[in-house]
Amino acid sequence: MVIKIFKSFVKRVFTSIFRNKKDIKLGFYGPPNSGKTSLVNRICKDFTGEEIGSVSKVPHETRNVQFKEKVEISYKGKKITFKIVDTPGIATKIDFEDFLKFKVKKKDAKRRAKEATQGVIESIKWLDDMDMVVIVLDSTENPYNQVNITIIGNLVARKIPVLIVANKIDLKKSDMKKIEAAFPEYDAIGISAKYGDNLEEFYESIFKLSKKV
Repeated sequence: MVIKIFKSFVKRVFTSIFRNKKDIKLGFYGPPNSGKTSLVNRICKDFTGEEIGSVSKVPHETRNVQFKEKVEISYKGKKITFKIVDTPGIATKIDFEDFLKFKVKKKDAKRRAKEATQGVIESIKWLDDMDMVVIVLDSTENPYNQVNITIIGNLVARKIPVLIVANKIDLKKSDMKKIEAAFPEYDAIGISAKYGDNLEEFYESIFKLSKKV
């Protein structure tokens, strides 16, 4: 009996010690062209020296889930290691004609649309694997037109900690108040992934959210 109690105690101690040493899976979700990959690239470049993917004005540039292991983020003397997961833009409908507007050839447009649709399905499947999620929105656009009910529903059901990031605050049309009003139940911060504005607050929020994992 004593041996069993001792073993149980040792197990709890080791679990407590190593729980915070695992790599936290941090997923970046949001609509196309909200700046997910731009933000992820900046994070990865700052802490690993390498970017994770390419960005473009053409929607659905990211059409596959891409990730980077062992990204150790430092903030105010603290360090946490993350597995950063960048996902394709979530959209309820992806039409090849959307790509034609950007002078993409019809054949390539159809291929991109097919790949982007598959990417959305893949992104939702990856939710099962996430410890934390950052939802990146375009602060110059209506938040209600950007939010996918399926994603929000999945996050709520899984009780996954969420941070709302309103990107593009460097633009005149940016409206942080609209984003905050749309998500009163979540912490929301404004940033500019392009210029790196307010990233200190972003990292502080990430560390704060990690305590819920």
